[in-house]
Amino acid sequence: MPISGNQDLDEPTTARHPRFPALLLGLPVLLFALITWQVVADGPLVRLDERVSRGLVHPDGLSEFLSDLGNVQVAVPVLAAVLGYVALRTRRTDRWWLPVTAAALLMALVPALIIPLKELTDRPGTPAVPPATGYYPSGHTATAAVAYGCATLLLLPRLRTLYARRTLVTACLVLVLGASYGLVRRGYHWPLDVVASWCLCAVLLSSLWLLLRRPAPPEWPR
Repeated sequence: MPISGNQDLDEPTTARHPRFPALLLGLPVLLFALITWQVVADGPLVRLDERVSRGLVHPDGLSEFLSDLGNVQVAVPVLAAVLGYVALRTRRTDRWWLPVTAAALLMALVPALIIPLKELTDRPGTPAVPPATGYYPSGHTATAAVAYGCATLLLLPRLRTLYARRTLVTACLVLVLGASYGLVRRGYHWPLDVVASWCLCAVLLSSLWLLLRRPAPPEWPR
């Protein structure tokens, strides 16, 4: 049966390009696996990472402030406020609870993923922090990325103008990149700790994005 031009335009991107979700999820997973292998094996990427860190570390007030953007006490309340707002605005619609619940579960999944990985890799910290292990991957980076990222994905459909949506996405990127930079600049984390968390969060946020793009199931005839 031929498909009209309007139907083709309205078809979701992921339906027209079935490989896109696999790439969206697969590439960060592969990169994370590569970085983790290098950290565990103390490979050449780790030695490069340490040299880069020595050139970037410069503890100051700004780096401390930026690193605090990844604190649970800062990032999670932002997400909680957005969850409440979206739930209030959509409570009369079908399956209004699904996006809110999915975002809350992703936030809860962060420590469930990060803590075992820290135990497994047992990576020591930079010279700027007291001697300890368990710095890989960065929990603060993951907290910032998932909290601000989920909040952005939930708010985007509520915004009517392209300018507002671009502003929101830009603000999210500034917060996440600011926290990431602050953690490396302050010496709380090696750069690869942060990049690995980006990979993990890319998978989590892509999964939420794909879920939110799914069309609602057809209603049964009454």
